[in-house]
Amino acid sequence: MKLSTKGRYGIQAMFELALYYGEGPISLKTIAENEGLSEHYLEQLMAILRKAELVKSVRGAQGGYMLAAPPDKITVGDVIRTLEGSLAPADCVVEDTPFECSRAGGCPTKLVMERIRDSINKVIDSITLQDMVEDYRRLNQKSAFMYYI
Repeated sequence: MKLSTKGRYGIQAMFELALYYGEGPISLKTIAENEGLSEHYLEQLMAILRKAELVKSVRGAQGGYMLAAPPDKITVGDVIRTLEGSLAPADCVVEDTPFECSRAGGCPTKLVMERIRDSINKVIDSITLQDMVEDYRRLNQKSAFMYYI
């Protein structure tokens, strides 16, 4: 499984919003500069995330985007599925989607594909944006500490 730029950039943008959660809206320009992303492309992603009610937009000179819920309530899975859809590795195991297969009754690979899907979902649903922020801060503390030694 490989995420498209939608999923990767969406996670990066949501991380930025989580990092500055509680400080008011963050402009797309700031997010784009901080993460090295295209502002135009971010605009498209934010529209999708806003429609899914993961972010809120604020208009005006001091406007921008902010998380619609606290970072500990939004998972990486929420973001990825909103932007990418199902992460099932095969069409026959996409959640809530009927799929016709002549081997459906006794296919040994379907069970493997279901396990892969379930494992991926378990991991991405267990990581919140707050976890990402804490990991980032912990990594920066270690690198700052190592720098001064």
